Amino acid sequence: MSHPLMPKATAVWLVENSTLTFEQIASFCGIHQLEVQAIADGDVAIGMQGLDPVANGELTQEEIDRCAADPDARLVPAKPRVEVPKARKKGARYTPVSKRQDRPDAISWLLKNYPELSDAQVSRLIGTTKPTINSVRERTHWNAQNIKPQNPVTLGLCTTENLEKQVAVARARAGTVHAPRAEPVSSVQPAASVRPAPKPEPLSAETLFPNAPKPEEKKEEPLVDPFAPAAPAPETTKTPE
Repeated sequence: MSHPLMPKATAVWLVENSTLTFEQIASFCGIHQLEVQAIADGDVAIGMQGLDPVANGELTQEEIDRCAADPDARLVPAKPRVEVPKARKKGARYTPVSKRQDRPDAISWLLKNYPELSDAQVSRLIGTTKPTINSVRERTHWNAQNIKPQNPVTLGLCTTENLEKQVAVARARAGTVHAPRAEPVSSVQPAASVRPAPKPEPLSAETLFPNAPKPEEKKEEPLVDPFAPAAPAPETTKTPE
C-alpha cells in the first residue's frame, strides 16, 4: 500500500475535515496512531497547513464516506491519474545509436590496455553486454576484421574520471600497482677515475750544480754564560835566575 506524499499534512487535513478514527488515518498515512492523536490534541504539527488528499488524487470522497461509516474499514488509495514510471533495472548503460558502432573498438582497446578490468566493469563503462565482450576477446565478432582499438574517452563512450575509477578498483581487487619506471641508462659511460700525477720534488743545489765548491762548515762556538764565575787564571812557574 502506497502512502501519501506528505503524510503529516494529509493527517492534519483528515483530522480537521473527516470523522475517521485515529487508527484509520494512521494506517492510510503510514504514521503511528499516537502521533495522529497528538495532531488532534494540538501537540504535534502546530500551525501546519493540511493537504487535501482528494484534490491531489490520492483519495476519493466516496472512500472517506465509506470508512467513516465503518470504523473497521481501511482507506484504499485512489488509482494514480498519471502512470508512475517504473524503476529502471540494473544493467548495461544506454548508448546512443550513433555511437553503438564504436563500442567494439572501445572494448578491444580496454581489453588490450587494461586486462585487469572485469566484464562487468567494461559493460558499465561502455554500455555493452558480456556476450559482445566475449566475441571481441575471442575474435568471433561479426565485424572482427574491421575492429581497431580506440580509446573510449575520445569516442565519447565514457569519461576519464569513470575510467580511472574502474581501473583503480580493478587493480586494488587484483592487488597490483603501477610498476616504478626504470631510470634510462645513459649511453655515455662515466670516465674512469684518474689519479693525479705526483708533484715533482724540488731539486737541491747539489743536483743542479754538482761542480760548485762546497761551502765551509762553520764550527759552532759554545755559548758563554755572562753570569758564570770567571775561571781562575793558570799559575805561572818562575824559573830560577
